Amino acid sequence: MRIHVMTLFPEMFFGPLGSSIIKRAQEDQKLSIQYYQIRDYSTNKHQKVDGYPYGGGSGMVMTPQPIIDAYREIRKNSSENPRTIYLSPKGKMFTQQMAMELSKEEELIFLCGHYEGVDQRVIDEIVTDEISIGDYVLTGGELPAMVMIDAVSRMIPGVLSSAEAYEDESIHSGLLEYPQYTRPPSFEGKDVPKVLLSGDHEKIRKWRRSEALRITKERRPDLFQRIELSKEDYKLLKP
Repeated sequence: MRIHVMTLFPEMFFGPLGSSIIKRAQEDQKLSIQYYQIRDYSTNKHQKVDGYPYGGGSGMVMTPQPIIDAYREIRKNSSENPRTIYLSPKGKMFTQQMAMELSKEEELIFLCGHYEGVDQRVIDEIVTDEISIGDYVLTGGELPAMVMIDAVSRMIPGVLSSAEAYEDESIHSGLLEYPQYTRPPSFEGKDVPKVLLSGDHEKIRKWRRSEALRITKERRPDLFQRIELSKEDYKLLKP
């Protein structure tokens, strides 16, 4: 997958997306991420990229010219009609299902807004998806873009070592994840559940399913209500 990011702060991405799994994915050529400094495309002699909003109000609005020119630069060597994502509190809420859907694309473009956002004509002209990562306000679109790129990249075949690496994780399976333990078997008076040391794979599977159901029901009843429970699940949920 090829990812293009239009931003005023490309340096913000280098640490988070230049390490760990995403770094390896780029080195293995499973993923390509390119950054476009919007300010570089400004035709203003002072490289201004914002202006006061028409109609009054506080703050500044990003002007269309530099963004559109950056977008046109990307499109010179891009596929036909790539999905262009604008990170915005007004957007549709980002979900794991959306991450899976986007991971099937060959190319994605991210537009990171700042100040009071971008001129609506930019959104009307180039944006295909307006997306939010949560009901809160951030300084700009860079952090949400990083979150989305990380979530989407993990779904690309070959980025993780195997499908098992994400299929049992919280949210992806529809449930929150069961508790995890490692060595030592006893630490400061707290022991690993005996079932995990039993070697009985069927008992371990049932324990993990039972814990995932319990935790989801307690902490995320909204998710729990969407789960289609099996006969086994009903038995596991009984006290």
